Amino acid sequence: MASVIEFNLFAPRNKEAALIGSFSDWKEIPMQKGEDGYFRTEIEIEDGVYEYKFRVQSKSPNFQPDEWVDVVDPYATDVNDEKKVGIVRVKDGQRIVDTYVWQHDDTPLPENHELVIYEMHVADFTGGEVDPHKRGKYVDAIEKLDYLRELGINAIELMPVNEYPGDYSWGYTVRHFFATESSYGSTEDLKRFIDECHSRGIRVFMDGIYNHTDGECPLMLIDRNYWYYEHMHYPEDPNNFWGPEFNYDNYDEKLDVKPAWKYVGDVVRYWVQEYHIDGIRFDAVRQLANYEFLDWLAQQSKKNTAPKPFYNIAENIPDTSQVTAPEGPLDSCWHESFRYFMLPHICGETFELDHLKEVLDPKQQGYATAINVVNYLATHDREHLFRELGDRGIFDEAAFVRAKLGAVLLITAMGIPMLWMGEEFGEHKRKSQTVTQPKKIAWALLERDENRDLFEYYKKLIALRKQIPALQSDNIEFFHENPEAKVLAYTRWNYQGSRVVVIANFSDQNFPEYQIPNFPAAESWQDWLTETSVEVDEDILTTDIAPFTAKIFVSQ
Repeated sequence: MASVIEFNLFAPRNKEAALIGSFSDWKEIPMQKGEDGYFRTEIEIEDGVYEYKFRVQSKSPNFQPDEWVDVVDPYATDVNDEKKVGIVRVKDGQRIVDTYVWQHDDTPLPENHELVIYEMHVADFTGGEVDPHKRGKYVDAIEKLDYLRELGINAIELMPVNEYPGDYSWGYTVRHFFATESSYGSTEDLKRFIDECHSRGIRVFMDGIYNHTDGECPLMLIDRNYWYYEHMHYPEDPNNFWGPEFNYDNYDEKLDVKPAWKYVGDVVRYWVQEYHIDGIRFDAVRQLANYEFLDWLAQQSKKNTAPKPFYNIAENIPDTSQVTAPEGPLDSCWHESFRYFMLPHICGETFELDHLKEVLDPKQQGYATAINVVNYLATHDREHLFRELGDRGIFDEAAFVRAKLGAVLLITAMGIPMLWMGEEFGEHKRKSQTVTQPKKIAWALLERDENRDLFEYYKKLIALRKQIPALQSDNIEFFHENPEAKVLAYTRWNYQGSRVVVIANFSDQNFPEYQIPNFPAAESWQDWLTETSVEVDEDILTTDIAPFTAKIFVSQ
């Protein structure tokens, strides 16, 4: 039985529009324009899957005045980008995205202060040189979720999964904001991936690209200057221009609407409600540069269908506390300065106590709480730590020693730790320079003893962070500083009696029987790695510290 289905297109400044689709043998169906700026038409169609697009008289300056152009629906939830059509599914007389039924919405998920994040690019996460299968899809990533759970990960930050041009890229030039990247699998596959994450207590964050779009985004073809800045938003910063930029300042007085606000707000609400995501990493916030809009958008993101935690993260390079709560619009900021200052210390190139302390204790940079920063040693935009070490001539055992030092600092610093995929076992491939060149992570490295040992070290560290409330607190104190020896000691604690001490040696010197005065008081202390008790004699701990290593002591 046929049902009446409405198609609509918001294009308030355009004169005429028509609907064409497989349901009409691609003949034009006229659309009527309302006072609210929408073109609408209703058609009778049977249940099924159909291709469609709009034909509209463009207002974009790159066309002739009122030239007719074919565009994909800017709200299409599935597209065939090669054929440049949207796909609509009708079931039981209603438009649907798919028929997936969520299974694990009631599973408790970790709060923001408990997070350990894993940044993932779906295409590169699985497969590889020794894998006969190409892999790189959601279903392949699902097969690796138990590995991530074993590692201790409880949040995955997906690089963009919106439909982008072509079948491989990092995804930062989004063309279709409501559709998912078809080369990774179906909408059902993505939902199952998220559901399977939730079943394991793993939250899923989405990379949100709300600063710019691909040049062929439908909004660009319909009426460029209604949704976008006509010229570069920041002409003094041409190196950080990635495509047409949304104009969040534009206000349509006639309709009392801010077009870019309306569209991106709809995008965020859709992803939260349709895909049950648990957070958003906002790309290029410094270039977007509109805190009023970001504050509003953050509120939209937290209007989800279930009472559960949500986490809004800014990518603002260089990082700044101004973008984070309580005064800023978002919960957290990628803590680029952590990596920037930590790398030279891990590599033995410098020892600057002030820089070390301010990234281990981001309150010194103006951040209010631990959840305001996401710390990392590498991301998709930066080289893996092992690549950085290798570029400095640090290889083999020495590299693994430094990597463990970095791991301790990452997991015990104040803030939320994040790993770039493969970091936990010593991935060392150079990052893609073109962002269109696959870079599968080398799972075969896990078969090597040193790499497996690094994985086990990360696993044990992450377990410590999740078990010891002190490491999830807002408290850190530096109680021993030795610039000559390049040794720094700090303690993390909470007000319920949980306490951890970290002693880090940033030199190439071995210190047998190194003395740490003013050691924090506790009933007893245990060396975390050896799981042996240690004696503190009159507030002095005496311990051995090898070059470029860190020791952790946990109060009992």
